Amino acid sequence: MYKNLRNFIDHLEKNGELLIVDREVSPYLEISKFTDRESKKPRGGKALLFTHVKNSDVPVATNIFGSPRRICMALGVNHLDELGARVHKYLNLSPPGSFKDAFAMLPMALEASRFFPRAFKGKTPPCQEVVYKGADVDLSRLPILHCWPRDAGPFVTLPLVFTRSLVTGKRNMGMYRLQVFDKNTTGMHWHIHKDGSHFFNEYREAGCRMPVSVAIGADPATTYAATAPMPRGVDELLLAGFIRKKPVVMAKCLTNDLTVPAEAEFVLEGFVTPGELRREGPFGDHTGYYSLADDYPVFHVTAVTHRENPVYSATLVGPPPMEDCYLAKATERLFLPMLQMVMPEVRDYWLPWEGVFHNIVVVSLDKEFPGHAQKLISGLWGQGQMSFCKVITVVDKEINPQDTAAVIDLLVGRLDIMTDLTHAKGILDVLDHSSPFANFGAKLGIDLTRRFPGEPPRSRRTSLPSKDTGVDLIGRIKDRVPESINCRHLFEDRESHGTPANRFLAVSVARPDNKSSRETGRELMDIPALSPFNIVILFDREIDLSNGSLMLWKVFNNVDPARDIDFVGHRVVVNACKKGPADGHDRPWPDELTFD
Repeated sequence: MYKNLRNFIDHLEKNGELLIVDREVSPYLEISKFTDRESKKPRGGKALLFTHVKNSDVPVATNIFGSPRRICMALGVNHLDELGARVHKYLNLSPPGSFKDAFAMLPMALEASRFFPRAFKGKTPPCQEVVYKGADVDLSRLPILHCWPRDAGPFVTLPLVFTRSLVTGKRNMGMYRLQVFDKNTTGMHWHIHKDGSHFFNEYREAGCRMPVSVAIGADPATTYAATAPMPRGVDELLLAGFIRKKPVVMAKCLTNDLTVPAEAEFVLEGFVTPGELRREGPFGDHTGYYSLADDYPVFHVTAVTHRENPVYSATLVGPPPMEDCYLAKATERLFLPMLQMVMPEVRDYWLPWEGVFHNIVVVSLDKEFPGHAQKLISGLWGQGQMSFCKVITVVDKEINPQDTAAVIDLLVGRLDIMTDLTHAKGILDVLDHSSPFANFGAKLGIDLTRRFPGEPPRSRRTSLPSKDTGVDLIGRIKDRVPESINCRHLFEDRESHGTPANRFLAVSVARPDNKSSRETGRELMDIPALSPFNIVILFDREIDLSNGSLMLWKVFNNVDPARDIDFVGHRVVVNACKKGPADGHDRPWPDELTFD
């Protein structure tokens, strides 16, 4: 495994995974444009190292995790499922029944003891080779990226934020973006459900300021661990040690009593004062939209330390696929055995990139009794960060949930929109913009499993009306609904195995501001030529209806299951358009991320 970031970068270069950009580039948008273009190439393109950054002598590394090969290299495996297999081995330890069993377990116990972080023993840790304190602190010396055109400023996007509970003394390492306000203050964007925010509430109740330190550019396993959804109270550095198969060496900070990875490239030390908030954002986020501005705590930087000749590590997030998709894929595979310990009926699961990690999950179930799919859906909504998932789709155990074609076949051939949908309400990710309420809204469960004896039969119509292949469909639509732009029969190639249970039609519209999407949808349902289609999906006019991934991204991000799924008899309209007051949506609707 890698001792530090530069070891990893050297390894990427030796293996043909690094592209060095030696022309001068600006941290204002230009590095982001290079990174966005590279990350959209097949299989994630290359990692990038910008060696001549305008107004800085510090090189910038981006997209280092952003491919199937590089995320495996970063975590020291040939395939991400190897991590899950290692987790499974430890989770399935049983209490020894004899001395022989105890001796057999001893090597594994000794190996586990090597995961715990260790204290740096030398004189000067690498992360403190250069030190700036007090009035000498100046964050403008760092090549911090201004990522997207409408961002409120430059943001540190790959920080390892270290905090400690005032009550239990336990440490947390999380990843919360930092907007640079001036030479020595930033925002501290921890969401309300994160451990850092939980600890902050403890300090606020006690009325004392909270020490915080931020490492930038640690070894890849430690950086990944900061993104992982660990249970509260479990030290992320244990996960880093588990992945590395060796402990993370920690060094004590100079101006507070926290510890940070000794091999980090940069460290920002400081504190957060309860009661002091400042407007932070907007920021181009991993959803592909700008997250809205809001008030967050202020991080006061009391010291900046770094290695000699450091490398600044950053990531760019935005419309998938991007680098964070591969980090999320590692989490999906690593945490599967932990989920199966709680719910052994789960065979596998998949979080499609288009769902931006919290909007959709497909789960395969070893179904054993009537209502098992609904039980699983409810149980998943009560499990850690799975509770933020907006839509859960359940398939039978023999279905590979990552086989898109197989799942679509079930949607076309089996889904009964009248009996297979489970509606609920609950917590949503703070970045979900489709709900009328922040952090709270509707959820949807979709049961695509075979019916068991004792379950009500699917009540769909036995057949759909035949469609006239020669009709000018968009012409008929525009005659009745003039704001319509284009239409497309979706999944038509999946209907070759007999009469489909469902027929999907996508329609793009240029809806007037004073007209609700529900009105448009109901007008479409009244058009006789559309009677063969029982599921109609509305998109905004600019959406390319030939781009399946783009359409899925819009459906998963823009649909509130309670407001935007409108049943018209045994048919349904799904509204994936942007919303406004005419739709009963009074919250600001965020802009999509684009470069000019």
